[in-house]
Amino acid sequence: MKKHKNEDHQDLEDTPHLQDTSSPKKSSRVDLKSNRSELKGVAGIIESLLRSFKGLAFILSMAPITIVCITSLGLAITPAYLLVSSVYQFSHDFNLLGHSFLMSMAIGMGYFLYGVSIIFVVPMFNKILFLKLEPWRGNWYSLKSLPWYYHNALVQLVRYTFLDLVTPTPLNVLFYKMMGMKVGKGVMINTSNISDPCLITLEDNVTIGGSATLFAHYAQGGFLVIAPVVIKKGATVGLKASIMGDVIVGEKVTVKPHSILLPKTRLNKGDPQ
Repeated sequence: MKKHKNEDHQDLEDTPHLQDTSSPKKSSRVDLKSNRSELKGVAGIIESLLRSFKGLAFILSMAPITIVCITSLGLAITPAYLLVSSVYQFSHDFNLLGHSFLMSMAIGMGYFLYGVSIIFVVPMFNKILFLKLEPWRGNWYSLKSLPWYYHNALVQLVRYTFLDLVTPTPLNVLFYKMMGMKVGKGVMINTSNISDPCLITLEDNVTIGGSATLFAHYAQGGFLVIAPVVIKKGATVGLKASIMGDVIVGEKVTVKPHSILLPKTRLNKGDPQ
C-alpha cells in the first residue's frame, strides 16, 4: 500500500489553524503524564478529575450521550412498534400461517420505518446538543474532546444500525448534510466509513467511492488533533482510499483506490500518490 508523501510536511506545533488548548504557551512542552488541567475555575477542576480518574471519569462522561442514544433509539423504534402492534391486533384471530406471515411482514417494514426515523432523529439531537466541532489539538482526556466523542457516537449509531442499507442513495447524503457536512451539488457518497461529518466539505460533483474512509481527526504524539477535510469540485476518491484530518484534495483530482492521504497533505492534479 502506497502512502502519499507530502514534501511540505510541517511540525504539528506549527500548524496555524489548530487551536492548542493543551498549553498556555506554544513554546512550552506539554507533559502528557500530568493530570493537571490548563483550564481555570470549575472547568479546570472537572478536567483534572477526568485525567486523574480516567476509567471512572470516562464512564461518567459518556453517560449523557448513552442516554441520548437510548432515547434516539426509542423514538425511532416507536413507529415500528406501533405498526407491529396494529398488525398483531388485526391478525391475532387468523390461522397460524396467516398470522405469522403478516407479523413477519410488519417486523420487516418496521425495521425500515426505524431506519428512516433514525436518520432524522439523530441529527435533531445533534443540533439540540450543539455538537459543532472546531479545529483543535489537545489531550484525549479534555472537556473539549467530549463534543467529538458525542458527535461521532451519534454518527456511528446510525451507521451501524441502518445507514449501510441506504448507501448510496439520497438518504445517506441527506443524513450527512443534517449532521453538518457541507455537500455541494451532484455529490455521490458510496460509503458509510465517515467520522466527523461536520468538519468535512464535499464540493460540487465530488464522488466518494465504495468503502472509502473519511475522518477529520488523527492522533499524533499522544494528542488528539481535530482538523477539517476539504475535497474540491469534481474530485474522485477511489475505492477503499483513506483520507485523514487536515487534508485538501484539489479540483478534479482522482485519489487512487486503496491509497492513504496523511495529515497536512495538499493534493493537486498531477501530484504523485
